[in-house]
Amino acid sequence: MKTYELVGIGNAVVDVITQTDDSFLGHMGIEKGIMQLIEQERAEVLYAAMNERVQTPGGAVANTIAGAGALGMQTAFIGRVRDDALGHFYADAMTDHGIDFVNPPVANGDTPTSRCMIFVTPDGERSLNTYLGISTGLNSGDVPTEVSGNAKLMFLEGYLFDHDAGKTAFREAARATKAGGGKAGIAISDPFCVERHRDDFLSLIKHDLDYVIGNEAEMQSLFETDDTELALSKTADMCPIVVCTRSGDGVSLIRDGQRVDVPVQSVTPVDATGAGDQFAAGFLFGLSRGCELEVCGRMGNLCAGEVISHIGPRPQQDMLAAFRAEGLIGA
Repeated sequence: MKTYELVGIGNAVVDVITQTDDSFLGHMGIEKGIMQLIEQERAEVLYAAMNERVQTPGGAVANTIAGAGALGMQTAFIGRVRDDALGHFYADAMTDHGIDFVNPPVANGDTPTSRCMIFVTPDGERSLNTYLGISTGLNSGDVPTEVSGNAKLMFLEGYLFDHDAGKTAFREAARATKAGGGKAGIAISDPFCVERHRDDFLSLIKHDLDYVIGNEAEMQSLFETDDTELALSKTADMCPIVVCTRSGDGVSLIRDGQRVDVPVQSVTPVDATGAGDQFAAGFLFGLSRGCELEVCGRMGNLCAGEVISHIGPRPQQDMLAAFRAEGLIGA
């Protein structure tokens, strides 16, 4: 039976990226710098308005899995796509990157494959317009126990926790991973998801997870506070490993009560898409190798810094070489 170093469960979303300016955003009624959920008709209008599109298989956790795979980890991704053109593009692209795409495209699905139209302005800010489509229908039947039970690390996407079937699938996957001797964790994804399901999030973190990754706003939302330090402390009381990214202020990491703060090198962003996703890839690579917490944080920061230096949510450089250059891994 195949064993995976990292398995992710998340939204299978085709990212469609283009560069534009603020006047275009205003003309199309796109709110700058945030992620908006849109309906199918709006998705078709925005897609048609995009010039020089760059199309990649995306979704937050899927981007992390791709980054981890590029680092040489044995990976798998669990997510739903429809048996349509974008669905086959997504499945084929993941497989071409060496990722086991566990679920075949769904035949006769009620909704199309999910897609996110991303508009990047000259300041590097990204404005996301997401049509969730079929991916939100993920349930326990989509998560084979032979995959979740043979994962060294399981990584869950908070967005899917927005649905009851997703909550059940997450709990079962996390417990299967832990029963098999692995560790399970989550990317919180969005403070608004937490606001809708705070008690369930906290219960999952306390009872079923070994690590949690989030930014300051997401951590604060868990405990309805604007005090990041308080939120970190409370989360660390519930979960063995807590990681809080602070954008240009670096990252704070706590494991079993021991804390390190790792600064980040200043980088002028070209495209902020995927920064958190690639941080997670670097961090989880280090975690899988048993690295010190500071080293894990530095690996994550390097991956995040690389991905914001170009258009697109996945690394273009050899990050293993970057780790070696920084002395984080051996030659």
